[in-house]
Order: sequence, then C-alpha cells, then structure tokens
Amino acid sequence: MGTTITEIENWNRHILSILVEKAEADERFHPVYSFAQNLLEQKPWISEDEWVQQIILDCLSRLNEEEIFWTYDAAHFYMEYLYYKAAQNREYSYKVRYGNFYGLLETLTEEGIYNRCLLDCYSVDEIHQLASKMDYHKDQLFTYIGIRTLADRYLATDHHKNVFELPQERWMIIAMQLMINEPKESRLKLVEEAYWALSNLYMTVATPTLSNAGKNYGQLSSCFIDTVEDSLQGIFDSNTDIANLSKNGGGIGVYLGKIRSRGSAIKGFVGASSGVLPWMKQLNNIAVSVDQLGQRKGAICVYLDIWHKDISSFLDAKLNNGDERYRTHDLFTGVCLPDLFMEQVEIRGDWYLFDPHEIRQVMGYSLEDYYDETSGSGSFRTKYWECVQHETLSKTVVPAIEIMKSIMKSQLETGGPFVFYRDEVNRKNPNKHQGMIYSSNLCTEIMQNQSTTNIITQYTQDGKIIIEKQPGDFVVCNLSSINLGLAVPANILERLIPIQVRMLDNVIDLNDIPVLQAKLTNQKYRAIGLGTFGWHHLLALKKIKWESEDAVQYADRLYEKIAFLTIQASMELAKEKGSYPVFKGSEWDTGEYFFRKGYLENNSSSCAWDRLYKDIQQFGMRNGYLMAVAPNSSTSIIAGSKASIDPIFHKFYAEEKKDYKIPVTAPDLSPATTWYYKSAYFIDQKWSIQQNAARQKHIDQSISFNLYVQNTIKAKDLLELHLTAWKSKLKTTYYVRSTSSILEECDSCSS
Repeated sequence: MGTTITEIENWNRHILSILVEKAEADERFHPVYSFAQNLLEQKPWISEDEWVQQIILDCLSRLNEEEIFWTYDAAHFYMEYLYYKAAQNREYSYKVRYGNFYGLLETLTEEGIYNRCLLDCYSVDEIHQLASKMDYHKDQLFTYIGIRTLADRYLATDHHKNVFELPQERWMIIAMQLMINEPKESRLKLVEEAYWALSNLYMTVATPTLSNAGKNYGQLSSCFIDTVEDSLQGIFDSNTDIANLSKNGGGIGVYLGKIRSRGSAIKGFVGASSGVLPWMKQLNNIAVSVDQLGQRKGAICVYLDIWHKDISSFLDAKLNNGDERYRTHDLFTGVCLPDLFMEQVEIRGDWYLFDPHEIRQVMGYSLEDYYDETSGSGSFRTKYWECVQHETLSKTVVPAIEIMKSIMKSQLETGGPFVFYRDEVNRKNPNKHQGMIYSSNLCTEIMQNQSTTNIITQYTQDGKIIIEKQPGDFVVCNLSSINLGLAVPANILERLIPIQVRMLDNVIDLNDIPVLQAKLTNQKYRAIGLGTFGWHHLLALKKIKWESEDAVQYADRLYEKIAFLTIQASMELAKEKGSYPVFKGSEWDTGEYFFRKGYLENNSSSCAWDRLYKDIQQFGMRNGYLMAVAPNSSTSIIAGSKASIDPIFHKFYAEEKKDYKIPVTAPDLSPATTWYYKSAYFIDQKWSIQQNAARQKHIDQSISFNLYVQNTIKAKDLLELHLTAWKSKLKTTYYVRSTSSILEECDSCSS
C-alpha cells in the first residue's frame, strides 16, 4: 500500500511537533529542530524514511563520551518511525503508537508467521487483558543500536519484511508463549511477571527464543552437542542430525574424539582410515550450505582430544596457509586438555599421541572415557601411562610444548582453538552418576553428560523399514541472562530469578527439536543455563576498578547470591512440578555439590544454604544443570549493556553493520563512570582470570571467557596465561582475542 502526500505531510508535522516539544524543554534540541526544518524546506516531498533517518543521523553526530543521551533521542525518533510503519501496515493511527494486539495475532497467524496456539490457548478477553499491561513508555529504555538490532533481526514482519510487530508486543508474545502451559488460574499473572522482566530489560532470552517464540517456524534452544560414533553409519547419522538442528537456528558442538585417526585400520585393513579431517570437511559444508532461513550460515564447533593422532592436522585446519584440502575455515575448533598434558607442558615433557580405535582394540577400553578424579591423580593418567608403556600399541611422541605452541599460534591467527579442561569439568559434574562430559558447545559454557547414539537393529516389516536406535545423551542448552547493570542496582534479583528459571524450564517442554535423542536428553536432565551480562557495566556503576581485589571479591559474593537464588528457584519448581528424572544419585541429591563448594561450612550464608539443602533433599531439583554464562553479544546490545563478563573494547566506537555505522558508547558512560572503563586489551588478564575463577566456583557449568591480548604478546606470556587459567580451576577458555584478529561471533548463544 503506497503512502499519500497528505499522510507524509501529517507525519512530518507529527515529527516537527515532537522536536518543538523537545526544544522547548531542552535548548540542546534547538539545532536538531533547525536542521530538520531546513531539510524539510529544501526537500518538501522528502520521503518519511529519509527524513527521519537524517534526523537520527543528526542526533548521533552529536553523541560523544559526555553526552550519551543522544543515542536515546535517536532511538526515540526511530521508534516513532516504527510506530508509523506498523500503523500503516495494520491500518490504525500511528499517534496511538500500539494498535489492536488481538488483530496483530489474527493477521500474522493467518499469514503463517505466528503459531495458531496463541489464539487457540488464550481467550479474546485474556489477550485484551494482557494488551492492557503493555507499556509503550518502556520503548524509551532502548539505545539506538539496541532498537535497530531488535527491529532489524527479531521483530516479526510479514513475508515481505513489512513492519508489523513492535517491541512491547515481542516481549508479550514471548511471555505468552513461554507460559502457555501453566495452570490457567495462575497463567496470566505469570505472563505479566515474565513481561515485567523482559520489558524492563532486566533479562534477555536466548536468540532462538527471542526470534522464534510464538512463531510458526524455528526452535527455542540455543546450542546442541553431539558425540559422534566411530562408524560410517554413526558419522552420517550425526551429519543429518546436525544439519536439521542448524537449519532451525541451533549452534552445534561436535565431539570427534571417538573417530579413528588417519592410517588406522578398517575391518583389519591397516592404513585404510583417512582420519577426522574428511569428516570435518563434511561438517564445514553443512555449516555453509544449511543456513538459517538465509539470516546467517550455520555455526559448528568440533572438539578433539589432545592425545589423538590427528591433533596436528586438526590444529592447522583453520589456518590460512597450507593445503586447502585440509582446511575447514568455516568451522570453529576446540581442544580437550587433561591435567596431565598441562603438567607435561609445564615441565617440558613428552606427550604421546594415539589412535582411539587401536586403544579400544588392544587395551579393551576407551581412553576418552576416563578423567582424573582428583588433581594430580586418577583414572585418566593411569590409563594413559598404561598405553604409553604398552609395547605393541602404536604411538607418536611429541614434546608437549610443541603442541601447545601450535595451539597458541592458531589462537593468535584465528582466535581458536577454544580450550576445554576435561578433568576439572568432570570432577565438578553434578550428574557424574549418569555419565561423562567429553567436550563443550560452540561457545564453551555448556557442560553436560554426553554419549553416542547407536543403531541396535534395522529390519523390514509390512513393507516398511524399521530402524531401532539406542539414544545417547545429545546435549541441549536453553539459555537466558541477567542484565547485571540494571537488575543489581534495582535490587530485584529475588523477584527476577524465579520467573527467569520458570521461563527456561518451560522452554524444555515447548521446544519441538527435530532430533529425537536431543528431545529425550532435554527431558532427562531438564538442563538450563542461566547466565549474566553487563559485568563491566556493573563494576563501573559500583565504582570498582577491574584490576582490583575488590572486583574479585565482588564477583565471588554476587555469583554466590545468583547461584543460591537459581538453585532455590529450581527447588521450588520441583516442589510444584517434580524433579528431573535422574535426580536420585546426583550431587544435588547426595549433597556433595554443596559440601564440595563449602556452602554448608560455617560462614555468614551457611544457614540459608543449609535450609536450601534440606529442602532439596525433601523436594528435589527441577533441573539437572542450572547456570552457564554465554557470550550473549547481540542480546546485550538490545538491552543496552556489555556482553557477558567481558570488559569493554572502547569507551566510544562505531558499530559497523552491512550498510551503515552506528556510534556507540560504553553503557552509562559519564564523568563518574569513565575512570572505571578500561579497554580489554590494556587490562592485565590475570585479574580477569582471578575474577572468573571466583565466579566459576558458583557456576555448575561454565563461562564463555575470552582472553584479550596485544598482537605483540610473547609466546611465554600467552603460555603463562593458559597455565594460570588451568591452575585457577577454570573449566574452559573461549577466544584468544588479539588486536590483529577479526573474529566471527556465534549468535545462537546470545541470551
């Protein structure tokens, strides 16, 4: 539908009236008003799109480190533009800002954008009641880059990309979707509570939930982890599963450690195997060709054990030089490091590489199935030295430091491989009674039990082919994050976390995962990943320097509080809805989780922990895994804060999009906070490691933790950072972000 001249004139007058009001209230707006008026005189028939964009650009041109309010003014004018376009498409007056909510649901359901369940499960009266709770004034909370990111990528449009849904409607639809199966007598109250949390930007949901909730396509979970069986059938079955998940918006972690190495035997024929690299090439092709509705290519990270014979070619796979037949530029890589390897690196000892298939044949066990139960001793090193000393088992010996050099060289060139400290992860696994953790997900924050899916039998019956499989643990992660910069100063964690945990728990039952073993695993552990973002934002508001013991101690206190409230919320849900199926025998059940962390010792909070532990013994836990800090880069932008637990890059910079640049400042930058914002690349990373070690004590899974280094860093200094991270009991490290590297971001874990 075209726009008439009269409509444009009315729109122009509307925007001018807003500028007049602003200029009368604040003289700083006089130049913007004059600019807009002059532009209109020069181009009387300027399109509404171009005119408002010019006003926005004029506002942003005035943005600086001392006047960050211009980003909110630019967002205000962009919101007015969205109101105008939505009103045109939905046929109501833009001056009311938000139109008929029920009408929106009807229209986009008929177009196949929304899922019919919203109209089927909520009555007309309920929808009108919820619509009355929406507050368009909450749109004023957005920065310009925040609202542009939300509008460009997440708000529902029709099939022609025309504006229909507005921000408060997205928040309400997410809340309605996630509470749809709650008891009717309490459902509306829970929807309102979820809307409160989302609309105030106190929290964000993961990108797939933000984008797909209420819609007729896509799924709600962020990431998945598959464990590939060492057989042709198992490998290709995995490829199919991974492609289906990638298509629906999931980031994938893939553990390849069980696959035999290059030159291994197949059916007794020595030298027949081509190793893991060809299968990595297959996954690389899936990542490129199975995109997510054209929005972005798939995102896959492959993990391999450091003792695997193919480790050298694996570490070279992302480098820009060398034989392209052995390069997988579109995959991310991660290495699984046991304590023993780091010890050998430190003493400059030898390291032995093996073929996992040959170990299974000769030794009768799988080396990857073991870990060191305590620091310095345990099953893995016992089995490893048995393999080293076995006379007939083939092995390659390499100085451990040379492998570490290859890791660091690749990290400085490509940002990866990511590092997974497998012994520490498994020692701290609260569900070790049910299995083993071999690797992490794409963004290194998820730590959950894994196992392969195996075909039991296949046969024909009544003209059909029947395939029976023994499902393995195919990890699913459901993410959401607290906006520390808003939620902590507002003192609302006690109210926020229970609704956040409920929302996450409901994702598990609502999600239609196309891979059945993932669906079963999701139900088995009911795993969630509650995380945080805006840590540097919060430190600046609290006037705490990053490089200080105060920051380390504050991280310890704050994340213990978040852990307590999250565990308590899961217990309360178990009281209401029942425990996760394999709760019995877990460390939540036995209390080992609480004793190991020292929560039940004599300290200021031990009484509260003691009561919570007794409640868990009585009522159980709803979720087997609870906390994980994801990168959440895009959703933290929407919420006007800083991603994850990272320091800022710059106080003032330009965010580059495909066809425009947006000036951005550090959150709440002011003369009072500026001294507490130091660039990541100039921060002593050992302080960051100390902070992360403090919060890791309280997080049952892991943290997407980046190391920031200058491109001139010496190898010994980077090695020292890795050794410090390992000795500090970190479970993983994510990117090594060098000043010379340009790194791709994973959107799936953004929460």
